[in-house]
Amino acid sequence: KTLEEPPPFVKFIFATTHPEKIPATVISRCQRLDFRRISLMEIIAQLEKICRQENIDIDREVFFAIAKSSEGSLRDAESMLDQLVSFSRGRVCLKDINSVFGLITQDALFDITEKIIRKDPKAALGLLNDIIEQGKDVGIFLANLTEHFRNLMIAKVSQADAGLIDLPKDICERLLQQAGQMGLDEIFSAFNTLVNTREMSKRLESMRIPLEIALVKLTQDKRGASLSHPAPKYGAQAKPESAKEDKQAGPAANDPEPPAAAQACVSESIAVENIKQSWQAIIDSLAKVKMSLATYLTEGNPLKLENNILTIAFPKNYSLHKECLESKDNRLILEKTFSEFLHNTRLRIHFILTQEAAPRNEPENPLLKTALKMFGGRVIKEE
Repeated sequence: KTLEEPPPFVKFIFATTHPEKIPATVISRCQRLDFRRISLMEIIAQLEKICRQENIDIDREVFFAIAKSSEGSLRDAESMLDQLVSFSRGRVCLKDINSVFGLITQDALFDITEKIIRKDPKAALGLLNDIIEQGKDVGIFLANLTEHFRNLMIAKVSQADAGLIDLPKDICERLLQQAGQMGLDEIFSAFNTLVNTREMSKRLESMRIPLEIALVKLTQDKRGASLSHPAPKYGAQAKPESAKEDKQAGPAANDPEPPAAAQACVSESIAVENIKQSWQAIIDSLAKVKMSLATYLTEGNPLKLENNILTIAFPKNYSLHKECLESKDNRLILEKTFSEFLHNTRLRIHFILTQEAAPRNEPENPLLKTALKMFGGRVIKEE
């Protein structure tokens, strides 16, 4: 009764983040007000007003750092300002807010992006190490760097429209200047690499390692080589230094190179051998994703690799295994697992049945023998 006919002095406030789930009978009795995050510039203006009224001596850069960290919440921004004023002795500067809240400065983001543009992996890793030594959170740094490349993309396509970036004008101009040193494809590639780094960090206890790998990857040239030395492909065999010297010194250096088809056959045969050697590791990795696929794949054998098509053979009495693995969803999981083991080389998988049947081990237990005969099964593991 109180809800249907409330007294005049009672106001009910119904707050939700999922208005689409509210029944129409409830919405029809409500006056709807959609709230939004407060823009960064509005928060800065309010903080400046408070500091003027309270005669607080504070650097202008601090307003931006507080507003950026509050993520659109004026209440959080005012609370952070209050903590800073209580912590600081005298003038509040940018160093104080970085010490109290562990924030990542915009200068650090611009500096490490500059190292990426110049393809300087050593300087990029050194800057990351300095940030970590200062006690900064690596996860926050990764999130801020990802957002920085998003801002570079917006600045490049919109000529640093402050309304789209929601940053002060001077920072928008710096973004536009830095974005001019990169192409959109490079920005997209860096953004995707950083997003994948966040996904990789969920599977590792340390977030520093994936971020270091990402920075080294981002500081490669357009051909994907580090400085002037290209990385060897999966399955390639390193040549000893003496062999290189003999080749350069001897007359064999002028011999023509073997045909491309012959080189492809050699590399594919090496790749097949590597797959065979890693077969159990691949099955173990697949078992973490889907145990049934790992069980089926145990009976298969990698036969050949041609034109990025891996052929896996099964004995003729395991056609059920072959049919299960050939389904669309299972095939996608398999191809993704094999691609990861081949350094993200795109592979397609083809299954065949051989003319030979796999031998069956007859159990000694007569009861077990009868059950296997009745259901046409076999013993997987016996303890």
